[in-house]
Amino acid sequence: MIFDSKTQGVKEVFYDSLTENNIRLLIQREDLNNRYCSGNKLWKLKYNLLEAKRLNKKSILTFGGAYSNHIVATAYACHYLGFQSLGIIRGEEKEQLNPSLKLAQRFGMQFQYIDRQSYRSKNYNDWQIKYPSSYVIPEGGANELAVKGCSEMINEINFDLVCVPVGTGGTLAGVVKAIKPNQTALGFSSLKNGQFNNEVVAQYVNSSNWSIECKYHFGGYAKINKELIDFINEFKKQFSVPLDPIYTGKMFYGIFDMIKQNKFEKNTTILAIHTGGLQAINGMNERIKSKGWKIEY
Repeated sequence: MIFDSKTQGVKEVFYDSLTENNIRLLIQREDLNNRYCSGNKLWKLKYNLLEAKRLNKKSILTFGGAYSNHIVATAYACHYLGFQSLGIIRGEEKEQLNPSLKLAQRFGMQFQYIDRQSYRSKNYNDWQIKYPSSYVIPEGGANELAVKGCSEMINEINFDLVCVPVGTGGTLAGVVKAIKPNQTALGFSSLKNGQFNNEVVAQYVNSSNWSIECKYHFGGYAKINKELIDFINEFKKQFSVPLDPIYTGKMFYGIFDMIKQNKFEKNTTILAIHTGGLQAINGMNERIKSKGWKIEY
């Protein structure tokens, strides 16, 4: 059963700036929990798809961009569990020829493309009315059931601060619900205007032991530069842990930069959750090939 997957272990990494500041950095390898439905996506989908089964739904309808980890993960999970799947994709069809959607299509997902303005103004209830036999999952899989699933990522590891990448905010909300009162959570937004994530998380939690860092988006969602790519490649070389350029690469860049700036108290143990998303690297490498750049993984 796909949802029987457990955390694949925690890896501690060692680096000069960590030692100098008496900081321990542990990486929770959620990227290893499933090849195609990896990281936080597996946990977000868990209770949504179990609910779809309970309601005897035959198909899943969800939303995402052309390089969406959620789209690929949903396609695979639906294929595995016997659901039909439909992805509502942001942008015109002529723009969409990339490895991520080809992979989702391989798992049987059908696509409907809508322009960016219509996508921004989408109403999930309208889509549910249009497709009454489908179970509708929001963009990024973020809803109350997703938060419930993500809360199960946190186990009995001892840490002071847990860090997670932030897209919609659902994963951070789940993590905050699971941590102890003496622990804190820090999200790293991958969005240029990531302040709105505070409102999303606040919908699901009523504690104050969390915050979102919005300085490490590198220009916005799916925006990167050579500095980020060099960091990701060096991280892989140094620690044998591949990072994706949309979420985890930005988070770990932020963590290391904040350590250098003495933003964390000494003797802090940081748990950084690797939320997967490595499938997006193939598509990103296609985009940056003309610049002579490449992400190693």
